[in-house]
Amino acid sequence: MENRKPQNSLPENAYRELKPGEEYKPLMPASASPAEVTPYSVGMGILMAVIFSAAAAFLGLKVGQVFEAAIPIAIIAVGMGSILGKKNMLGQNVIIQSIGACSGVIVAGAIFTLPALYILGLEAQFYQVFLSSLLGGLLGIVLLIPFRKYFVKEMHGKYPFPEATATTEVLVSGEKGGNQAKLLAVAGLVGGLYDFAVGTFGLWTEAISTRIAQWGVAAADKYKVVFGLNTSAAVLGLGYIIGLKYAVIITAGSCLVWFFIVPLVGSMAEAVDPAALTALLGVTAPSILNDPQQILTPENLYQYIGRPIGIGGIAMAGLIGIVRQAGIIRSALGLAVTELGGKKQEEGEGTAERTQRDLTMKLILTVLVAALLTTFVFFQFGVLNDWMQSVVAILIVFLIAFLFTTVAANAIAIVGTNPVSGMTLMTLILSSLILVSVGLTGTSGMTAALIIGGVVCTALSMAGGFITDLKIGYWLGTTPRKQEAWKFLGTIISAATVAGVLIILNKTYGFDAEANPEALVAPQANAMAAVIKPLMTGGQTPWGLYFIGAALALVLTAIGIPALAFALGMFIPMNLNAPLVVGGLIAWFVSGRSKDAALNKARTDRGTLIASGFIAGGALMGVVSALLSFYEVDWKLTEWAASNAAEWTGLAAYGLLIGYFVWHTLQAKKEE
Repeated sequence: MENRKPQNSLPENAYRELKPGEEYKPLMPASASPAEVTPYSVGMGILMAVIFSAAAAFLGLKVGQVFEAAIPIAIIAVGMGSILGKKNMLGQNVIIQSIGACSGVIVAGAIFTLPALYILGLEAQFYQVFLSSLLGGLLGIVLLIPFRKYFVKEMHGKYPFPEATATTEVLVSGEKGGNQAKLLAVAGLVGGLYDFAVGTFGLWTEAISTRIAQWGVAAADKYKVVFGLNTSAAVLGLGYIIGLKYAVIITAGSCLVWFFIVPLVGSMAEAVDPAALTALLGVTAPSILNDPQQILTPENLYQYIGRPIGIGGIAMAGLIGIVRQAGIIRSALGLAVTELGGKKQEEGEGTAERTQRDLTMKLILTVLVAALLTTFVFFQFGVLNDWMQSVVAILIVFLIAFLFTTVAANAIAIVGTNPVSGMTLMTLILSSLILVSVGLTGTSGMTAALIIGGVVCTALSMAGGFITDLKIGYWLGTTPRKQEAWKFLGTIISAATVAGVLIILNKTYGFDAEANPEALVAPQANAMAAVIKPLMTGGQTPWGLYFIGAALALVLTAIGIPALAFALGMFIPMNLNAPLVVGGLIAWFVSGRSKDAALNKARTDRGTLIASGFIAGGALMGVVSALLSFYEVDWKLTEWAASNAAEWTGLAAYGLLIGYFVWHTLQAKKEE
């Protein structure tokens, strides 16, 4: 049996549907006893969870995109094992990746919602951020485990699992992974130093726009047209991994807002009373209330008209996703009920084969009940202090998390993208309306709704990410029970790290662009804050703009354009979306330059490693820059950084970075 397949190759039927009577036999057969949980694998997993939680939190708050940590962690795990001369590391590397990958999913759950507390002027304590992330993560784990067999076994070959496929290929690459880890480290160093030069020293301007030239200033003032571009290495790498197709769709949303909606409204400036427009849009910013004419700048028209349309589109895209997955929820639920209600013999230690042993349903139910009770106590004594409202809150959390768990898992299984922000936005609207109906309004209502949203968002994010880990384990032959048990540890570590980083970044930069021009954009959290404030305070809610966005999402879906990606593009600033197209163009260029398909694939893979290095290095150095600023270490050339010359320098540096990226990627050889 050991010789039936080379150790570094998956079975031929790993990625296709099985024929009648055919079975999938993983690379590590069920009869084997591979080393999985060891002090080394657990220790490395914890280290990866800490490092990538910090990096993903910074990048996510900066650009609104949380990079998936699974692939870089897998590369590092394989590379470190090779460097240290360790043998039989496949099972241990899966555990390292599974624990470490908690970072990205916990970060997504936290940063999409909880920064809104600071944006709304509310104070969030460490324990509130930590418990919200931890409890949501635990709920995501236990709610998904009953559906593991459905997604990874029953639907074998029917779902592409793009991220799981890439990660699995890295893990089985063996010696090749060591070379990949070195390449990733070099790219991380380049990207990290590049972004560190901007964030810490201000050697050039990170964000440039058409205002750099006189004609651009005139276009902004007269026609309300501005084009912006972020020059960071991390965002460039993100664009490469997203690819040209989705980068173009996302940026098309920005183009619709910045090149059509904003100029259209701006062209009516002479016929519109700025004070009346300010009141209609529910603007509360003192700077605009004192000078209503400011509402007509391109940036403010985007903020108060373009973004609400994007919010409506995000919410509708999430709803469409839920409706589309209704059949999958029913199918998966049927399998879960069978597991919960019968076949107890499969829960014994020796009755089910090793590669199909989950945590027992009794233990899953125990953890689920304990997590829900702890969440209830947290809501009652840490947030609400009202028994009736706490009961309502816990019901909202359980019902929505349970309903949307399979939707999140299915989205990851098909396209590798979890529409968690759209589903969380709907959760917040629903929670706010319900909480208002039971008498909870104002600041306490906003705090409660956002923490509820944080728990739900993290649960859905964890469910989507965890199905990737379980599919990797299924392909390779890991023991599911061990993945599931040690996922709890990764969740605890990641939740604590994210809470600490979030508080540091808030004190260093903040998330309110009006109060601080260098504030982190935190786009999803700003969307949550924009939606929840009028619902809880009785203020003006731009329902009309939300409905326009929702209608646009329906039209986009009808013509086959991914509505969620387009709507996110409308919401996230242009200067953070345009670089995604640059990265996507690089991916398109290097993947099709040669007539040799094998060489194109080698270049694409090498580019993915370089892009991952840019993302990880740039994001990590961003955290270092934030820590230096937090401790009031000021090395920035403030006057130079604000000059026009610094913008031109930034454009030149960006060109050099792109040239290096392309050149380094084209060095790939087919044997890599």
